[in-house]
Amino acid sequence: MNAEFDLTDKYINRELSWINFNSRVLSLALDKHTPLLEQAKFSAIFSNNLDEFFMVRVASLKAQIEAGINKKSVDGKTPTEQLKAIRELLIPLLASQQKHFQCHLLKEMSNNGINILNYSQLEKTQVDWVNSYFYNSIFPILTPLAVDDTHPFPFISNLSINLAVEIKDPASHKVQFARIKVPLKTFDRFIAIPEKLDSKKSGQFFTYISIEEIIAANMHLLFPGMKIQNYYTFRVTRDADLELRDIEADDLMIAIEEGLRKRRVGGEVVRLEISSNTPKEIINKLTMGMGVDRQNVYLVNGILGLDDLFSLNKIPIDKLKYDFHSGKTPELLKQSLLTNDEINNSEKNNFKSIFSIIKNQDLLLLHPYDLFDTSVEEFLRQASIDKKVKGIKITLYRTSKDSKIIDYLINAAENGKQVMALVELKARFDEDQNIQWAKQLEQSGVHVVYGVAGLKTHTKVTLIIRQEDSEMKSYVHIGTGNYNCKTSANYTDIGLLSAKPELGQDLIELFNFLTGFSKQQNFRHILVAPTSLREKLEYLINREIKNVISGKKGHIKAKMNSLVDPTIIKLLYKASQAGVKIELIIRGMCCLYPKLPGISENIRVISIIGRFLEHSRIFWFANDDEPEAFIGSADWMRRNLDRRVEAVTPIKEPLLRKKLERLLNLYLQDRRGAWEMNRNGEYIKLKPETNEQASQEELITLWNAEMPHQY
Repeated sequence: MNAEFDLTDKYINRELSWINFNSRVLSLALDKHTPLLEQAKFSAIFSNNLDEFFMVRVASLKAQIEAGINKKSVDGKTPTEQLKAIRELLIPLLASQQKHFQCHLLKEMSNNGINILNYSQLEKTQVDWVNSYFYNSIFPILTPLAVDDTHPFPFISNLSINLAVEIKDPASHKVQFARIKVPLKTFDRFIAIPEKLDSKKSGQFFTYISIEEIIAANMHLLFPGMKIQNYYTFRVTRDADLELRDIEADDLMIAIEEGLRKRRVGGEVVRLEISSNTPKEIINKLTMGMGVDRQNVYLVNGILGLDDLFSLNKIPIDKLKYDFHSGKTPELLKQSLLTNDEINNSEKNNFKSIFSIIKNQDLLLLHPYDLFDTSVEEFLRQASIDKKVKGIKITLYRTSKDSKIIDYLINAAENGKQVMALVELKARFDEDQNIQWAKQLEQSGVHVVYGVAGLKTHTKVTLIIRQEDSEMKSYVHIGTGNYNCKTSANYTDIGLLSAKPELGQDLIELFNFLTGFSKQQNFRHILVAPTSLREKLEYLINREIKNVISGKKGHIKAKMNSLVDPTIIKLLYKASQAGVKIELIIRGMCCLYPKLPGISENIRVISIIGRFLEHSRIFWFANDDEPEAFIGSADWMRRNLDRRVEAVTPIKEPLLRKKLERLLNLYLQDRRGAWEMNRNGEYIKLKPETNEQASQEELITLWNAEMPHQY
């Protein structure tokens, strides 16, 4: 394949590929084999994903059009053509989601003691309670806003649910328009009605009514003396992407805080969702009032904002959820789980610290099957109180609100250790949380930096420096996932704990690159974007090509979230044409077509969507029976390879490398939880053999059987 190889008809549009991914998420909601409350959760995830897609990706396309930028995507589509194609794909998906909610989910939940009722379905005692709840709790904070010649159209905030109300004056017979914002920041979307008020039920059951139903039923109290003609529900999505200049770190926090204030208000409207029974004149009033193009109006035949179905997952009916899963403490680390006092009196208690374990062998962690708190968090906990530990350095991209890791870093600083945390303030939709963590860490004596100008720092790395006798020893954690205890229980990620001096020295120099004026381009073992990662990946793929051409074995197995980068895709096509066998496990966007005659016949692409979000990145190259394997933070996308700081580490230990290969093979053999892409870019759900488990379920079984070293 020559360098001028045209990708136009051999590259799947990234936006449409993303929608295809989200449709696979929705498929789990529609799947009768998915437990009922998990169906509700996956429907909520589908909606939440879509909100972010509109706020960022659709907003970007609209901004290009408004700026007169008509640059075509790699597959040859203009921004206008992409928006049209997005809408065409979404309409049937949204219809399927609503049909599932109304015709299946509501009915089956009711059969299992969970009822989401309309006001008209309530019993007399329930009506009295709901009306009282409205009057005493909701009514005082509502602010109906009239819209007429003297009252301009009100600002509609991002992702808010609103009621458009038609009101008639009995005296003048004039019909007027008003808007009521549903106060979702104050109240739950689904209000629980006390169980004792339902006379028909026995046993455990749960009854809810949406807050907009309560407001609608009591609307006469908001407009006394007026007649309520009709009301319609609508919801707005706005551009929420932050545009930040490359400015000095001292100003970055101020700039982001200002950007967040603007985001809360919201940018241009990129989507208007509205009840499908809304008359044209009301739709026209809304679109004119907010400056919305009709192509951005989505008529919804059902309830808006199904992302609020997340709240139903709190209902304590275990049979309607996946079997409870709790990971295991890695066998090698069990002997290191002692209290703070026991650690500081290690000689007396014959304590074997986590550092003495890692010093003897590298440890590969697979979350959530390996517990995060007894491995990664324990690594930092012991570092924070170990008297021999002198320094801790870490990169934080996303972490949880109740993060123990933040506590351990603060504790370490208070114990006199040198602690440095690189907090990525530009982590999209986590900016506010990260600003709060940065301020708290700084106030506690942690040295906080914000990374390299012009680049997001997406690495997941920790370096611990420990004085042992007269030497300073380094201990590292390099992973694929964020330092986040909540996502570690729901995302699959891989991490390496190691005391290899060369990895420690690499991280020392990487942190110097991140915090100082180092312009280091290459490291001993780790691959770093944007300096060396792309070049090394291209070298590794080209090596497989050369091996096959010279009669040796060539094979690539790779697992990641997204494959979008055009240069890498061209190279994979070239490798396939040379005869290299390529097996790809891509959870989300994949812009490569497999199985194209004469181009990608040797490429197979599968996608696994399951109860856990597949988040790990693994790259394996056969190298003529001398395989090399890598894990790290980077997907094969332009942003990861060119515009972010990423860290990818080789897995050198043969047993751990074999473990990674077996893990990849387990995914590739999955026929219950996997979709396979055909040559047209369509995903086909694979059909399992009888009793065949999905890869994620098989891994749970293996770990619960205490067999972590088999895969």
